[in-house]
Amino acid sequence: MPEGLSAAEVGVEARRHREEREREEPEQPDEQGREASAAGPDSSQRTHRSIYIAEAVLLALVTIVTAWAGYAAAKWSTDSRVELAESSTLRAEASRNDLESMELRNFDSSTFQTWFTAYVQGNASAQEVAIRRFRPDFKVAFDAWRATNPDTNPNAPPGPTYMPEYKQPQKDQAEALDRRAVETFASGQKAGGYADDYVRITVILAAVLFLIGIGSTFRLFGARYALVGVGLALLVFALVLILQRPAPPG
Repeated sequence: MPEGLSAAEVGVEARRHREEREREEPEQPDEQGREASAAGPDSSQRTHRSIYIAEAVLLALVTIVTAWAGYAAAKWSTDSRVELAESSTLRAEASRNDLESMELRNFDSSTFQTWFTAYVQGNASAQEVAIRRFRPDFKVAFDAWRATNPDTNPNAPPGPTYMPEYKQPQKDQAEALDRRAVETFASGQKAGGYADDYVRITVILAAVLFLIGIGSTFRLFGARYALVGVGLALLVFALVLILQRPAPPG
């Protein structure tokens, strides 16, 4: 996932702006500069100095905020990938446990069917052999089912697997893992959304750099001040967006 504008790019823009300023300083003052000179010998210098300071301060602030937004985007992006991968792992474990529970249930049904066939035939020795093949957990449910007198009780459960004593830990674990997978997937999606938000914030900050960059080409200081004002408004907007988002995970 892209992380938006980097601090290195901000530094390049700052260096370009400084070089542009150095090229401008030796030049003869234009009409606006001559008017300022007429008003006072230090007026033009103060005008030059104030716009340079304003642009430099704005560049510094944008550098700091861009670095923070890029860091937050990277952290949330990593957190999103980790949680989505964990969700896939949980789903795989849930599937394995569910498959194991199905296999055990099929085995219990098979051994019970063997016992029931021997029971219908009245073969006591075959019944004993079938009972010895029961799993211990299934044997508990089988004994409980036999205690309901299914031969004479019409309300008895259809078989041992319908008894409350019939437990399948693997199935319960599969359901728990599946719930965790759903929660983790939702959390990963939310983290990915936060990462995208921070990337969009870096795009806004890139617009500030663009405004400062084109402003350094203008001779009219009024236009440069206007661009600095727009850039400052965008910076404040980006800060508001950052404050509305959660901090990156530790």
